[in-house]
Amino acid sequence: MSAATDVGRSAGWLRRQAAARWDQLISAWRIAPVRRGFVGTVLITIGSFTPAYLPQASPFWPLMRWAHLDNPVFKVLGTLLVLGGVGLLVSAWFRLRPWGDDRDVELYRHVRHWAVLLIWGAPFLLAPPIFSHDAYSYAAQGWLIHNDINPYEQGPGVLPGGFADQVAWVWRFTPAPYGPLALQLNHLLVDLSGFDPYISALMMRIPAIIGVALIGILLPRLALLYRVDPARVAWFGTLNPVLVIDFIGGAHNDSLMMGLVVLAIWITRVVGWGWVLGAALVGVAAAIKQPALLTAYALPLIHRPWRKLEIGDTLDVIARAMASLGLAIVTFSLISWWTGLGFGWLNAVNVPGLVVTVSPFTVIGQALSFLFELLGWTSGAELAVRISRSIGLILAAGTVAVLAVTVARRKPINFLAYSYLAVAFGAPALHSWYVLWGGLLLPLTKPSERTIRVAVWTTVVLLSYAAVNLAVRNGFLSLGVAAIGLYYWLSHTEDRRARRRLRRQSTKERP
Repeated sequence: MSAATDVGRSAGWLRRQAAARWDQLISAWRIAPVRRGFVGTVLITIGSFTPAYLPQASPFWPLMRWAHLDNPVFKVLGTLLVLGGVGLLVSAWFRLRPWGDDRDVELYRHVRHWAVLLIWGAPFLLAPPIFSHDAYSYAAQGWLIHNDINPYEQGPGVLPGGFADQVAWVWRFTPAPYGPLALQLNHLLVDLSGFDPYISALMMRIPAIIGVALIGILLPRLALLYRVDPARVAWFGTLNPVLVIDFIGGAHNDSLMMGLVVLAIWITRVVGWGWVLGAALVGVAAAIKQPALLTAYALPLIHRPWRKLEIGDTLDVIARAMASLGLAIVTFSLISWWTGLGFGWLNAVNVPGLVVTVSPFTVIGQALSFLFELLGWTSGAELAVRISRSIGLILAAGTVAVLAVTVARRKPINFLAYSYLAVAFGAPALHSWYVLWGGLLLPLTKPSERTIRVAVWTTVVLLSYAAVNLAVRNGFLSLGVAAIGLYYWLSHTEDRRARRRLRRQSTKERP
């Protein structure tokens, strides 16, 4: 009788929870900027079927040819839909900024951000990979493992067929740079898809969504632990358009990596000696993507900061940091051995840099190379990019080392946020989703308004680059340039409105 009563109570509790979640979802939908962002992601989803963006092996090509949609007019329409959708999403994000003195700000502060994220991300579940073909590469690498081919030794092109045909040509014959667990997850999803190339690529969103869920649930909780406004953290972190587009739409494995990193930090904060379990989780995250290892150094400092520059305290910090790093590396090594793939990714560390991106030091090197070619200095032109990239890596490593000894002592989260940003901007290749490594943690550092403004504008710039890249692929650079003007106008207008809110609020708060 008591067991039946317990079951009934549990069922009742679940019904109440489900009803509460549904009410929260409906409440979020009633907010105008939330609906605007949803329209934006719907337009991006529709526009992602543009002919120049889909791989030639896409199953949609026969239907598009039958409907006579593989023509310049549809390319223009697809480009406009995507560019307009990004603009609406960015505008909606700005409007939900949870500070100031406007009447609606208090409403936005209490909206359930998980509900907004669900509404904005839902259309992408029906879309092909957004703004990137990496998910197709993940599927092809899983297909290689299924056929007993090590992706660390061969590229997808070694096995011709539907999987290889979906991969961007620049990656078809390059080895995989990802962690061994990520590759085996790709293998599992390929098997579960019934070996369908396109369905396999779509299923790469499953681990990405798990990562987004961890980020969305735990970031606001970490904000409370660090006495930071959770609404601000959720706004910049979980509702960031780069996260919505790249982690959900693009299905990048960085999402699961960062989800596990955030989980490790949270466990370290709430569990006594949780940094030990956190270090093991960091090893798992590194087996997805290697930059996660950096977090292992900070976990013992999150548990107990390095407060005094004394010999005893310093030796204790060094011992705990080495133990944390060692545990993470051992976990990573065991996973590498268990997967049977080993450390072959070491042979592919230069693969991400094979394409030209907006990496600052790559851009500087390219500019110098162009200048040297104009001056007739051929040897200098060939070395410019290589030397510039090397300088970027040295500066990034130096920045991390300095922060590890200075900032990490009392503010380990600040160390992680700024170190990850230094690594992202100093690396030979920079993609918008790389910036989320440190960007997700940045709101936890209690940044100044100026820092937040720089971070917001960086988000807009990276989205503009992705939008222009799509326009170029479709052969309409002019549309991309026009979109940059639109995004600047939207961002400048919303930024100015937010600054006016803050000025009015600060005036009212003065005694």
